[in-house]
Amino acid sequence: MAPHAIVFDLLTALLDSWSLWAEAANNDRKASYRWRTRYLELTFGCGAYRPYEDLVYESAKDAGLPDSAPKALIANWDQMRPWPETKQVLLQLKEKGYRLGVVSNCSVELGRRAVALCGVEFDAFVTAEEAGFYKPHPKAYGTILSALEVEPRDALFVAGSNGDVVGAAAAGMDVVWHNQIGLPRLPGSKPRLEGSSLHIVLDHLRQVESTPSSSRPSRSSRL
Repeated sequence: MAPHAIVFDLLTALLDSWSLWAEAANNDRKASYRWRTRYLELTFGCGAYRPYEDLVYESAKDAGLPDSAPKALIANWDQMRPWPETKQVLLQLKEKGYRLGVVSNCSVELGRRAVALCGVEFDAFVTAEEAGFYKPHPKAYGTILSALEVEPRDALFVAGSNGDVVGAAAAGMDVVWHNQIGLPRLPGSKPRLEGSSLHIVLDHLRQVESTPSSSRPSRSSRL
């Protein structure tokens, strides 16, 4: 069945945060990848919320980077940009009548500033700070599903990081993976589709909408 709502990861599926992290690390791509990978390990292993900024600093230290790197990341946060196709895809989904939500592993302040960069209004938006837990804890996903008033089986999750692929599926959602930078799969990772463009969301929906057994509710019944 086609979903009623589509939930997005923010900082990797919709926004190019990788470039921002690289710039904060003086454009040392290897160092920034090491830093960001360590950050993902910390957040996805954290469970209950700890201040996002603390994890950014801790992961930089673990990756051998000076405090100037996380300081630059936070200072230049508003310079982050959406992937080139982000706004177009989101607008197409809104035109189709899908409810759109975002759940992000960050603080309320940074999350609100980041989601505004997408240039599209979402039906619901939740940060790890508000949920009280970092993804992939089930309560992080449950908070955005409650805000959208949908069951897991009626939502499609669009992951940007490899941990979200496994976590969102464990929470009961179908998952497509916008793997823009080619992250490796984690054990148990089985996305419906994986691709380097956000257009995979539209590709997946075309598949399910064309299936005879699909019974997508009308636009009015989902709003």
